Amino acid sequence: MAATLPRDAYRPFLWVRRGVPLAGAGLSLLAAMVHAAGRGWWLLAGVACLAVAWPTFQSGESYLRHRVSIIRWDGRWTKAFRPLARLLGKEDHWILAFTAWNNKRVREVFEARHASKPLVLLPHCIQMAKCAAPVLTDMSKCHQCGLCPVGDVLEATLENVWDARITNRSHKAYREARDFRPDLIVAVSCTDRLLKGLTKLPEVPAYVIPLHLPHGMCVDTEFSVPHLIAAMESLVEPKVAADILPLKTSVTA
Repeated sequence: MAATLPRDAYRPFLWVRRGVPLAGAGLSLLAAMVHAAGRGWWLLAGVACLAVAWPTFQSGESYLRHRVSIIRWDGRWTKAFRPLARLLGKEDHWILAFTAWNNKRVREVFEARHASKPLVLLPHCIQMAKCAAPVLTDMSKCHQCGLCPVGDVLEATLENVWDARITNRSHKAYREARDFRPDLIVAVSCTDRLLKGLTKLPEVPAYVIPLHLPHGMCVDTEFSVPHLIAAMESLVEPKVAADILPLKTSVTA
């Protein structure tokens, strides 16, 4: 089973996202001190650098209110430095650092104020390729053979009264989320799709968990079910059985 990311996996992203503009602000201040003729412009540049860094310090309700713009800014930084990370052979590490930074901030919010209407989004490739169980339309049809994570998720979902969806396309996952209108998404996907999902649906806070790909893309993938359960237990308000919605997944065209 795939291991979880360490909690400090976000540090490379934070060092770049916050460190570069703060360094720019410091250099601008220094330039303003030694270059009197252009002091106004240097000070203006320093203020702009501080404004770029400021969103990284927002937290709690302020973070939620400004999450759309924050994620868009963070996404731009992720994409801007992605070619360099690819050149260094660290592309996945860079994207996962961004997702870990997102998770840290979402965790800070919802550990203090639990989500009341969460949604779990899962990719179809966690089901074994040779399995014929129609979990895309009804997760409860899982054979629970123990050979893939679907049965473990189903058991945890039923026990804790969580609402979960399995989809086979990214746009269907976005549609599921917009139709359901959750206050928190806990999503599992491959690294590239996690980046896409966070930037495509910034209006809904999302805690994301990466897939492990032992057999390549979209074939018998794995993820840490204990990580999913721990995230839901720490971020979500416990429910009673009467609160549950039908445990179905749709694959509308």
